[in-house]
Amino acid sequence: MAHILIAGCGDVGMTLGLDLAKAGHQVWGLRRNPSALPVGIHPLVADLADPASLRALPQALDYVFYTAAPDSFNEVSYQAVYQDGVHCLLTALQEAAQNPRRVFLTSSTSVYAQQQGEWVDEESPAEAAHFSARSIRAGEDLLWQGPYPATVIRFGGIYGPGRTRLLDSIRQGSATCVESLFTNRIHRDDAAAVLHHLLKVAEPAALYVGVDDQPAPQCQVMRWLARQLGVSEPLVTAAAGETEARMRANKRCRNTRLRASGFRFRYRDYQEGYKALLKNFAKIDESSNKPA
Repeated sequence: MAHILIAGCGDVGMTLGLDLAKAGHQVWGLRRNPSALPVGIHPLVADLADPASLRALPQALDYVFYTAAPDSFNEVSYQAVYQDGVHCLLTALQEAAQNPRRVFLTSSTSVYAQQQGEWVDEESPAEAAHFSARSIRAGEDLLWQGPYPATVIRFGGIYGPGRTRLLDSIRQGSATCVESLFTNRIHRDDAAAVLHHLLKVAEPAALYVGVDDQPAPQCQVMRWLARQLGVSEPLVTAAAGETEARMRANKRCRNTRLRASGFRFRYRDYQEGYKALLKNFAKIDESSNKPA
């Protein structure tokens, strides 16, 4: 049984924490507000960017997962999570004379600057200049340069239960897509399973790309979803500002290293992953349309 801290225990962190608890581990979930934590994850009230709040970390931690995400899409929020938060947590662990076997950080494929549909993997340069990518890269470096063995997982777009914005926009007819724009994704349950899997790998690498087996054109994905929902296909857009923002994600990510580590996906591509979501989506829709 290991003592495990999940710092910034959100959606992926809670899914991971429940899996770890079921496997017999002692799991703490660090959040500013622990009310959302499920039974099985011990609450730890703290703010990752506030050093004083980190003085009561659980003792003898074996592993730490840093799964925090910014509250808002702005530079201050990203710096608070990926630079201040990582620095403060590493400092708190050192000051408490902790010696975890490994610290894991959930990162993002947005750190890659490639935007012409190129293939990227762990050996590709990660030089994106956007403020969000700069902050994430700074957090990665802080971890790698820190005192503990460290592994970073650069996840693609995470989707899953409760994340229905894309489905809602397609059904409502407000969705648009860009032709020849590749997207990369991973189901939330697979993202949590990746972290659990790497915990059990004897000598994990310093970096993994966490995406499913099929990078797919955005319009292909959205047209397929529209057919499943029985609605009109999304409009193709070429609006300059919107296209520029989306094109920052235009790359194809390989998961070869993750696959080679022995990981097996539950949802190998977007079709497998979204089929389960669509079933639940339909059930929720039917329930909301029942007469009172």
